[in-house]
Parts: sequence; structure tokens; C-alpha cells
Amino acid sequence: QVQLAESGGGLVQAGGSLRLSCAASGRAFSTYTMGWFRQAPGKEREFVVTIHGSGGSVYYADSVKGRFTISRDNAKNTVYLQMNSLRPEDTANYYCAAAQFGLPTVTRAYRYWGQGTQVTVSS
Repeated sequence: QVQLAESGGGLVQAGGSLRLSCAASGRAFSTYTMGWFRQAPGKEREFVVTIHGSGGSVYYADSVKGRFTISRDNAKNTVYLQMNSLRPEDTANYYCAAAQFGLPTVTRAYRYWGQGTQVTVSS
């Protein structure tokens, strides 16, 4: 069982930055692939980025490539999402999630989910 808790969301102007954190409780955090997804009102939850348990492999959605950076600290059971050059279209509730295999980009591959943290980017 893994419990996830996101933090770091807020209101920022376009062009600004935010750093999200996702703290995990439970065992064997380093064995889980961690992903970030986001969901805007009226839209489906969409993939943002994923990172392998070792931290050695990552995969970004094209929409955030070059602007967002994922990292993890397995000693602290935490995964981070540094978001730079934010745009109004990045406004959404951001969720972290844990998967057991690979670098999946679909929600059904992730077994554990946090409650989300809201990011709002004003123009």
C-alpha cells in the first residue's frame, strides 16, 4: 500500500514557475515508477510526465517538454515536478501516481493516486 500526498500548487502568472512535491508513505518507494497527471475542468485526466524508480529514465508529454522537469529523491520518498514558463493552458489539478512497471502514460497503469493539488496560471 502506498499513500501519496501532493503539495506546492497555487496561483502564478503566465511565465512563472512552481514546484510540486509528492510525498509517499509506505514501503519500497524506489521500486515504483512515479507519474504526474493533470485534469482541467471538463476534461479528461492527461499524462504529464513519468520517472522510473531508479530515476534513470523519464518520459514527458510533448506539451510540457522543455518546460517541466521531474525528479525524485528516494531517500525522502518524494517526487518533484518543477514547472517553468507556465501558461494558462497548464491550469489544472495535478495528481501524482505510482505504477509498478515500465514508464506508462495511461491512468489505468497507475495503482495509487494522490488527492491532487491545484495549479492556476493567470494570463
